[in-house]
Amino acid sequence: MALQQSIDLALEAHIGGCGLPQAALDAALEKVGEAMKRLSEDDSSGRLPLLHMPGTTEDLASICEAAAWLRRDATDVVFLGTGGSSLGGQTLAQLRDYAVPGAGRFTESPRVHFLDNLDPVTFDHILHKLPHSSTRFVAISKSGGTGETLMQTIAVLSEFSKAGLRAQPGDMMLGLSEPRKQGGRNALRDLLEPEGVRFLEHHTGIGGRYSVLNNVGLLPAAVLGLNIDAIREGAAEAYEPFRSGRSAKDAPAALGAALNVAAAGQGKGIAVAMAYADRLERFTRWWVQLWAESIGKDGHGTQPVAAIGPVDQHSQLQLYLAGPNDKLFTVMTTGVAGKGPRMDEKLAQRAGETGFAGKSIGDLVAAQGRATADTLAKNGRPTRRIHVETLDERALGELLMHFMLETILTGYALGVDPFDQPAVEEGKILAKQYLAQG
Repeated sequence: MALQQSIDLALEAHIGGCGLPQAALDAALEKVGEAMKRLSEDDSSGRLPLLHMPGTTEDLASICEAAAWLRRDATDVVFLGTGGSSLGGQTLAQLRDYAVPGAGRFTESPRVHFLDNLDPVTFDHILHKLPHSSTRFVAISKSGGTGETLMQTIAVLSEFSKAGLRAQPGDMMLGLSEPRKQGGRNALRDLLEPEGVRFLEHHTGIGGRYSVLNNVGLLPAAVLGLNIDAIREGAAEAYEPFRSGRSAKDAPAALGAALNVAAAGQGKGIAVAMAYADRLERFTRWWVQLWAESIGKDGHGTQPVAAIGPVDQHSQLQLYLAGPNDKLFTVMTTGVAGKGPRMDEKLAQRAGETGFAGKSIGDLVAAQGRATADTLAKNGRPTRRIHVETLDERALGELLMHFMLETILTGYALGVDPFDQPAVEEGKILAKQYLAQG
């Protein structure tokens, strides 16, 4: 198991009266234990296909085949989709420097783009900058009816026509959506299938924000040459404690769920995830959607906040240490000690920082991650620590599955459905009404 989790700095016994009482954690563990029974029933009945995904291998060949087709003679591959149809893929793509400040500009061909936020200026700019003949597009929508994705796709087809490529969408695009339901519509398929565009099947039993382990997340990873088998193997590591029948306190994801339930019960209405790694920045954004959309119902839920270290020490830590004590913190670190450029002794002395001499940038980042967790705890801020020594495909797969399981169990323990999003659907319907009205 790559993931190491410690909750000591969240507990009253270790950080004093502002920490979570053991009695509150024990009560939460009991609720999560009941939730684990429900999860076990979900597994045995097949009601929750996500639980079987880590051990599934039969779809990997088709994902790799589609990825090879997208890469062939391509300089750019563009993924159209929003929310859960994009953030999981972005999270995995960061292992290949996607959206990593500076480094992302030096990625090898094909360059991968995720156009997830519908902004007219950005979309128009990118669409006209991309080399049309060597760019491939993937349109992703589970239901096929996502308005943003449909608009993006229509705009791409129109651009093909303007560029004299109208007869070639089938050679330049791929769709990813649920199979067409008998007697029902699938707007994305209705749009693209007449153009000769082929489709990969979106799993009907796995919602968008939980789809990172199926083709929605793994296709971009495969395009970038990542080991998608290892991603699934890491996810299996996170689920193994449940398969082996461990108690809630001995299953890391269940313990994390209990910590969140206890924190919510103690008035900690905000959950902050601060990751000390550029390549976990998209992970924190993926988690924000997962948590907010799954848990925020019926008056329940905590506000998720994404942070990245060390930079957000300068932009957020003052509030966290001296503002309202209403937060549960998760500080995530990786094994960076000793990595990166090493500091010249004479230059360190000239700068007045003799302690820098001979140290690497990774040494400072490792020290900062540790110091942030300890400083939060010393100031009575409940803090969980998660450490992954080597951030690779297997470790990231384990992290992703851990937080999906943690989210599901928290929802079950709080009595909410972690798989629907009724408030979001209301906003989508109203937006389409306003659009039609002009």
